[in-house]
Amino acid sequence: MGKGHDFNFDGGEILSKIAAWWFVSYMYYITIDNNHINWKFNLTENSIRSRKSNLVNSKVYHKTWLLEIQKMQNLDTHKNAGNLSGKEIKRMALEILEHLDKK
Repeated sequence: MGKGHDFNFDGGEILSKIAAWWFVSYMYYITIDNNHINWKFNLTENSIRSRKSNLVNSKVYHKTWLLEIQKMQNLDTHKNAGNLSGKEIKRMALEILEHLDKK
């Protein structure tokens, strides 16, 4: 998965394994738009399987992560395999939050 970044908030070590961009992209796919497939661009099946496993086992942190991602300033610093800009990641994270709040 490449060199990670440790996030300094609850569950941040798990999000580091998943990657913030991937978390948002996959959550967007499962909650908002099942035609969004950026989460699987340029990743191996093993990488996707590992990320999904970490995602399933971290549901308690998802809302916190989405809120923290809204505060992140350097989302464009490192290119991501999904080719998503920081602005796109934040927009999708906000849509997911709004969707979750309606439940």
